[in-house]
Amino acid sequence: MRVAIVAPPWLPVPPPAYGGTEAVLDGLARGLEAGGHEVLLVTTGDSTSPVPTRHFYEHSIGVGAGTATSELNHVLFAYQQFEGVDIVHDHTLVGPLYSEWFPHLRVLTTNHGPFEGDLYPFYRAICDRVPIIAISRHQASMAPDVRVARVIHHGIDVNQFPVGQGQGGYALFLGRCHPNKGVHVAATVAREAGVPLLIAAKCSEPLEVDYFEHRVRPLLGGDIQFVGEADRLTKLDLLADAACLLNPIDWAEPFGMVMLEALACGTPVVASDRGAAPEIVEDGRVGFVCNDPETLVEALAKVDSIDRSYCRSHVARRFSVSRMVDEHVALYEEILSKTTKSEHYW
Repeated sequence: MRVAIVAPPWLPVPPPAYGGTEAVLDGLARGLEAGGHEVLLVTTGDSTSPVPTRHFYEHSIGVGAGTATSELNHVLFAYQQFEGVDIVHDHTLVGPLYSEWFPHLRVLTTNHGPFEGDLYPFYRAICDRVPIIAISRHQASMAPDVRVARVIHHGIDVNQFPVGQGQGGYALFLGRCHPNKGVHVAATVAREAGVPLLIAAKCSEPLEVDYFEHRVRPLLGGDIQFVGEADRLTKLDLLADAACLLNPIDWAEPFGMVMLEALACGTPVVASDRGAAPEIVEDGRVGFVCNDPETLVEALAKVDSIDRSYCRSHVARRFSVSRMVDEHVALYEEILSKTTKSEHYW
């Protein structure tokens, strides 16, 4: 097949630091090409994914930056590049709407965010004509009247992640400074458990900075340290040396790539029972899924009981990039097998 992938213009593919969606798209593009498919990735000019790419913006715009027309310009350019393409996998919001002007194109999309809230009317409006991929069963369950063509969990290549023994002895928070990520909870829980905590988090948007200054900074000191946003190599070292990943999310996160990355390094995950966490973390085998701060504290005392080699094999078995690619190819083929674009794909 000839597959076009449209990435959002906010971050490069793959991302140099924070950016779960962009890491997934890099793995999907590489995997499709390795499987013998022709891939065209429309992204930004600073992307380094080794597949053929085209771009409108020379540099990524940045999360939370840009204007209302930024994604629009990116999409307008993208849809002029699809001569001879069999299927378009569009990961923007504007693209699936704009695709109506291209009746000859088979287009599908992945929702990387929640189905409820502001995104609900959007996905409800397009679901009868654009197949939608959900990234977890929990995410898909949040809007039962939105048609979902397939649930496909993200995947990673475990060979890109070093196996660690957790010799650093610390719990690690890795992500971004945002209230729904629970950075302040991680600091409070780690201090109560008497476990050192390193916080490696993106903190650049106004909301992130405000949250850090008012909720996180007052909790720092002693064994609770903020080390800033980690680039890829630093992230891998931090994950491999961590006794566990502490992920006390406070929202129904649709997936959570950081948990896969930790497990690929053999690092157990201690997470809140929210969103897709129970679909990723096999409770008691690769970490602990907790209902409240008290059980998070208790879980930190038990992470040494987790077999780190099983954590890595769990990811390799259930969340490999090859499995993710195969499931996407199967859906692409199903869509292309329909005789008309108007037929349902589920």
